[in-house]
Amino acid sequence: MTHTAKPTRSIEELRSQRWFASDDIRGFAHRQRMQAQGLAREAFMGRPVIGVINTWSDLSPCHAHFRERAEAVKRGVLQAGGYPLELPALSLGEVMVKPTTMIYRNLLSIECEELLRSLPIDGAVLMGGCDKTTPGLIMGALSMDIPAIFMPAGPMLNDRYKGQAVGAGTHTKKFWAEYTIGNIDKAEWVGLEARMTRTTGTCNTMGTASTMTAIAEALGLSLPGAMSIPAVDAEHSRMAWRCGERIVGMVWEDLKPSRIVSKASFMNAIAAYMALGGSTNAAVHLPAMAGRAGIEITVDDLDEIARKVPVIANLYPSGEKLMEDFHFAGGLPAVLNKIAKHLDLSAMTVTGRTLGDNIVHWPSTDDGTILDPETPLIRGTVDCPEAGIALAVLRGNLCPDGAVVKPSAATPALLRHTGRALVFESNAEMLAAMADEALDVDESTVLVLRNGGPVGGPGMPEWGNLPIPKKLLRQGVRDMLRISDARMSGTHYGTCILHVSPESAIGGPLALLKTGDMIRFDIGERRLDMLVPDEELAERRRAWVAPVQPFTRGYTRMFQREVTQAHLGCDFESLSGNGPTPEPAIY
Repeated sequence: MTHTAKPTRSIEELRSQRWFASDDIRGFAHRQRMQAQGLAREAFMGRPVIGVINTWSDLSPCHAHFRERAEAVKRGVLQAGGYPLELPALSLGEVMVKPTTMIYRNLLSIECEELLRSLPIDGAVLMGGCDKTTPGLIMGALSMDIPAIFMPAGPMLNDRYKGQAVGAGTHTKKFWAEYTIGNIDKAEWVGLEARMTRTTGTCNTMGTASTMTAIAEALGLSLPGAMSIPAVDAEHSRMAWRCGERIVGMVWEDLKPSRIVSKASFMNAIAAYMALGGSTNAAVHLPAMAGRAGIEITVDDLDEIARKVPVIANLYPSGEKLMEDFHFAGGLPAVLNKIAKHLDLSAMTVTGRTLGDNIVHWPSTDDGTILDPETPLIRGTVDCPEAGIALAVLRGNLCPDGAVVKPSAATPALLRHTGRALVFESNAEMLAAMADEALDVDESTVLVLRNGGPVGGPGMPEWGNLPIPKKLLRQGVRDMLRISDARMSGTHYGTCILHVSPESAIGGPLALLKTGDMIRFDIGERRLDMLVPDEELAERRRAWVAPVQPFTRGYTRMFQREVTQAHLGCDFESLSGNGPTPEPAIY
């Protein structure tokens, strides 16, 4: 039972009544058009109206089950005495949307916020899960600030290959490397294509999707344990029903995001992120989400907590298990119990209870999936004590505003490295070069990609996991130091320095780097520098010319003009903050 508080509002106080309760021509027209759909007047009058924000699409396989789940949500709303209205919203299927879903995260946040503002909605169930849908929906809901609960899509089921657990995304990258050099033949490759993603649902690794749904749950915006329920599990439908039931209670209690989300709850979410060994993409989304609530979260906050909270989830890409295993082991509440000393357990949640109350009696199983902080997934060594942490934030003359790296998914020997830069101006140029058997590269070379940031990409695509050159793959090399102002899929791995800020396209120092320059990276010092004299850099600065941007109109042009840099969250300047936005006038 989640409804613990008594109603604090009457029906007359709900915002939907501005549309439906007035005895004037506007109220008449609103009620009239609802009845044109075959509804009885009493079906929607005198009830809380709940918006079911559904990001279903035929081109979003992660959300393919959302048609059915929306019906379960509606049943919960109706049985709790509310009236549900399903509202389709932009669906950001990570694999299909080009050039990148990241360019549309802010657009989804706008759509979510304005759907809730412009229509007679008292509370909302936010249906998402694929990478950018979670932060996009939550950003919109935080800005609108009416009662809202996030319903995660849930991960797909596990697959096996030659006795090995196979994770979406992570193993695609691994198998592709083997296929390109002939270790996997064509027939086997086609077979893997057909079976690696066995069901609907989000990636079954601790990629961006599961990282962000875990963050939503740790923030208190989802029901306890919801994020790990597999998409096709019968329990997932029951969870959707409970979301519908609970949101009605939240409306009566006026339990809106501003009463749930706080600096403390964001610190809880960051601690959970680190314990899970989550995706580096969260380092972009967290400042943006917090900014919508008027809370300042910086990348330095992330680095500080990463130093304290070890990775204890044995999940790909840092570990060796998958989300189905994680669910059976107790899911996020089991992790939170393990790191309770790093949490503010008094933080409020959508249940109407505190985080501590939600997790205190949560069952968990010790099967090697969720470890103890005293025995983390990856232990640091004398040579590299930072090897097992989930995130490190770097500074230096290559990234004065910051860059990030995920040590737990990197090669420890490369976390302190000096090497010669090989610089690529575009993703296309880089991909073509990787197949060149005569490429001037060895395993100590530092691969660098620029023009992959928020403006340069545009949209900061997931180009940061630069492939290993084919000639080195044949020699057995499987990791190298790689640097870019782009992002990396949360399912990927390797020693990749990402989110270099400010980006090269706006004249960040990465724009001044040349092939042959020496780069020094030291994880202990949190430093990333190009070993080029200041005088030489000043000369290059004077000669630098900004790349021509081909977008002269449309949403992409709007994005490039408004977007902030990676360390600030890539939100639009006009969307950030929690200043008041008036309710619409009704004429």
